[in-house]
Amino acid sequence: MLNPNILSITLPLTNPVLIFSVILFIILFAPLVLHRFKIPDIVGLIIAGALIGPYGLHIMDRDSSIVLFGTVGLLYIMFVAGLEIDMADFKKNSKRGLIFGLYTFFIPMILGTLAGVYLLDFSYPTSILLASMFASHTLVTYPIVSKYGITKNRAINVTIGGTVITCLLALFVLAVIVGMSTGELTQGFWIQLGVSTIVFAFIVLWGFPFVGRWYFKRYDDRVGQFIFVLGLVFFASFLAEAAGLEAIIGAFLAGLALNRLIPNTSALMNRIEFVGNALFIPFFLIGVGMLVNFHVFLYDLTTIWVAVVMCVVATVSKFIPAWLAQKNFRFTASERTLIFGLSNAQAAATLAAVLVGYNVILGTTPEGEPIRLLNESVLNGTIVMILVTCIIASFATQKGAQEVALAEFAEDESVDNEEIEDRILIPLSNIENVEELVSLAVTIKSKKVKAVMTALNVIQADEGDSMAEKKANLLLEKATKAAAATDNELVTSLRYDEDIVNGIKNATKEHKITDIVLGLRKEGVISDTFLGNLTDRVLSKCATTTLVYRPAQPLSTIKRYIVVVPFRAEREIGFPYWVIRIWNMAKNSSSKIVFYADTAVLNVLQDIQAKHHIEVEFNEFNNWDDFLIISRDVKENDALMIVMSRRNYPSYLKNMMMIPTYLNKYFCKNSCILVYPMQIGIGEQELGALKSIPHADSHDSLDDLADVLRGLFKRNK
Repeated sequence: MLNPNILSITLPLTNPVLIFSVILFIILFAPLVLHRFKIPDIVGLIIAGALIGPYGLHIMDRDSSIVLFGTVGLLYIMFVAGLEIDMADFKKNSKRGLIFGLYTFFIPMILGTLAGVYLLDFSYPTSILLASMFASHTLVTYPIVSKYGITKNRAINVTIGGTVITCLLALFVLAVIVGMSTGELTQGFWIQLGVSTIVFAFIVLWGFPFVGRWYFKRYDDRVGQFIFVLGLVFFASFLAEAAGLEAIIGAFLAGLALNRLIPNTSALMNRIEFVGNALFIPFFLIGVGMLVNFHVFLYDLTTIWVAVVMCVVATVSKFIPAWLAQKNFRFTASERTLIFGLSNAQAAATLAAVLVGYNVILGTTPEGEPIRLLNESVLNGTIVMILVTCIIASFATQKGAQEVALAEFAEDESVDNEEIEDRILIPLSNIENVEELVSLAVTIKSKKVKAVMTALNVIQADEGDSMAEKKANLLLEKATKAAAATDNELVTSLRYDEDIVNGIKNATKEHKITDIVLGLRKEGVISDTFLGNLTDRVLSKCATTTLVYRPAQPLSTIKRYIVVVPFRAEREIGFPYWVIRIWNMAKNSSSKIVFYADTAVLNVLQDIQAKHHIEVEFNEFNNWDDFLIISRDVKENDALMIVMSRRNYPSYLKNMMMIPTYLNKYFCKNSCILVYPMQIGIGEQELGALKSIPHADSHDSLDDLADVLRGLFKRNK
């Protein structure tokens, strides 16, 4: 029976189910409608919020639910920004980020103070507080950058670093001005702020990684991991507020703290981005639009003047730092546009500052009206400034992101027009390590190169058909789901063969495989007959790059990869290819790589590091007779990678026969990866270049080998 009360709809809407439904349809259709006019999605959502809000058609109020979801969306943006940062590039560009942060703080502070005093006739405290609003900015347009897949660009890292600096300084100015105006700026205030900030930073940056690694090593429930991460983000935001800072600082630091535990290629990262982009971030943008009050401009010329001054000063004072950054750091014009677009949008800290200033009452007029630190004209002008700067920032970011993405694509195309593919084969036999093998395959593949992952199960002819097929289908289905969770496609292959090794060998030839990922049981003992009969035979018959993986903990919880490289490894034909895989692992997992190798290999690797920066450490290691000396440096959350060689090849050593005993006895609690270089099957051009290097002992030959590596890196970039 119909409920007449449900069907009697009045505005503004009060039914929570209908409100949520309307917002979802706005999130769905607003971008589609505005795409026809080439208007970015972000602008469309803000305009939609203004139309349905209390100052537009008043379809709904900006109630507590909108505020709650909007707050979550804002914190999400800052969290994802910290999560997606390439930590190696972030450290490399930290000095640039600091310089840009000072540019984008002091220039708006100077211009804003002058505009407040001489154009708006405000007092110095009010003008300084107004200027601090211009100095801060919010990464509202970061989802556009993420959409174009250029989050690792140097300009992005510099802008994010500068955002943290300028927001901290702007919030510091806010605290000082409010403290001065209310008489609370005492010695105790400074002590409390300093101590609380240090405690907050320690808990988040040290405590969160420790707790996160403990949780991820023990619990693999996908829903539980997602809820756990969200809990940490909002707890960090609360701690930031408790310390006297803004919640967005806590969310960003939580992203930095969990950066290494949530690789960009992981299923968890895919879920975090999906939920944020689909729901929370659009809610925030719609909520910002609901703040826009068009009515005040019809009756108050002062508000119009204040809004115009604020919009012009905010835009100019953010363009100048972007221009200075371009000139100082030799960025391109597209990167300058990108920096300006990301740093121009005003939202979170600006809104917080104006509301705090508006609520500070300095006294009363003879008529009894309150004298506020920031008056109502500034409040309304701030809302307009947020709308205008978000619109300008959206167009600028989209333009810059398109140009940077096209430039990177053109660079990749100019290197080699030949179609390049990563073809990774994952033979499966044990249900317990399927997800870890797929995770390793996703981690070693190149992001800018087409990748084809194939999960294989071989059924021997003498096995029972029904039971064997059931087990095989279960393995392949689990592998498919694991790949889909990371937003990667995986091809499955079920083969019948009299011999499993022949099945793997034939699949390698048919699919033109470039890499094989083999698995050993978790916490299993590696056979004294080396890796076991089956694995040994695969290595003898399949000469492509092969990784033999024994997982002891999830890949996401590994802090460092200890890579041990034998003598003359640089003389192997497949040397460039396993080096690229390790570099991909460092980039995709944000883990540190620690190399142990002789001088000849280290020289080549250091040359590559100079051109393709990752977080890496180089240690000279020459004595394989004393291999166990490395055990002193392997810690609990490290993974050991040993570069091996097949018999009768340049880097083969008799000591390698002892590796299984060492791994079982001294590294049983560590994840281990044995890397076997490719021996045949590479391109003729690279093969000829490598064969032309008779010895890698001279400086010239090392340069030649480094050039080959650079060429391979560039086309796999």
